[in-house]
Amino acid sequence: MVGSKRLKRLYVVAGEDSGDLHAGNFLRALHEVLPDLEARGMGGDVMEGAGCQLIAHVREGNFMGFAEVLRNLGTIRELFRRIKADVRAWQPDAVVLVDYPGFNLRLAPFFKSLGIPVYYYISPQLWAWKKGRVKTVKAFVDRMFVILPFEEDFYRQEGVEVEFVGHPLLDALPDETAATEPGQPVIALLPGSRRQEIKKMLPVMLSLIPHFPGHRFIIAGARSQPMELYQELVGESKVEIWQNRTHELLGQARAAAVTSGTATLETALFGVPEVVCYRGSALSYAIGKRLVKVPFISLVNLILGRRAVTELIQQEMNSGRLLEEMKALLSDGLREQLAADYAELRSRLGDRGASRRTAEGLLRHFSTLPTHSA
Repeated sequence: MVGSKRLKRLYVVAGEDSGDLHAGNFLRALHEVLPDLEARGMGGDVMEGAGCQLIAHVREGNFMGFAEVLRNLGTIRELFRRIKADVRAWQPDAVVLVDYPGFNLRLAPFFKSLGIPVYYYISPQLWAWKKGRVKTVKAFVDRMFVILPFEEDFYRQEGVEVEFVGHPLLDALPDETAATEPGQPVIALLPGSRRQEIKKMLPVMLSLIPHFPGHRFIIAGARSQPMELYQELVGESKVEIWQNRTHELLGQARAAAVTSGTATLETALFGVPEVVCYRGSALSYAIGKRLVKVPFISLVNLILGRRAVTELIQQEMNSGRLLEEMKALLSDGLREQLAADYAELRSRLGDRGASRRTAEGLLRHFSTLPTHSA
């Protein structure tokens, strides 16, 4: 499969918890074929556990929104400097960029200038906004490995080498959903993985608690955030915090309030009725609204091409509306409709094995490159 050209050193750059998860699973699949492969780069605990030597952690560059990025430009520039210096010194055979487009698409030209093959796993949402960045992808990325079915057609029409590998979340799901434990039904609160979004979302989500005295509320704590952040926001609220146990939580949940992002799809794949939440800074939202070209913010609705789950965006994300939607999620009629929508969603995402197919696709492509490109 690998051919005469062998991959020995791989650089990986992921900047968020979800990217760390999928990059880590991809690295494990790659190590099954190449057990002696050396991996290095920016990521999180999952990548490190998969044998990747980290020179920077995802928590260092995990910023949300235009305003937050502007406030942290110094930190971001320092990350660029560290990665570039490390790459020059380590001289990898290839690089895999994982999602995180604002950062990774600026790094791609640097890698290409050194003659390093560039692969991109988990596409930036260029089909939603900043379509002009497709030119950057076409110029500096050797092959895209995409996880949403409509992305393959999008890139192919733009003349980009692309391969649909299926969604990696399918690999992380249990074969069967665990039986719900007896006791109070669980309402899951997924406030996101970035510090800024957690501080905006969680207080509104916590406002649900007094209205559902017969329910148990549990927060999905991000592995990249300290427990102190949640404890500070929770105060005296009657709620539990499960850090780095999201799948276990979703396996028990009867309903969920979920911050927009990969977690909305994850929640749906576990079959949990959800309301999607988003509230950013006024500046970030104003800029984003002018640029975004799609009718929905959640991956569930985008993939289905219709409104299956409710999205509470900006001012709509308030305690009154969230309470109204959570009550609806616990009603039998809506749950039956969502179950049908979720079944269709899962069928559109392809089969399990995205991590393995990505590893195989990368090695297959790498083996065809001229020797001087490595």
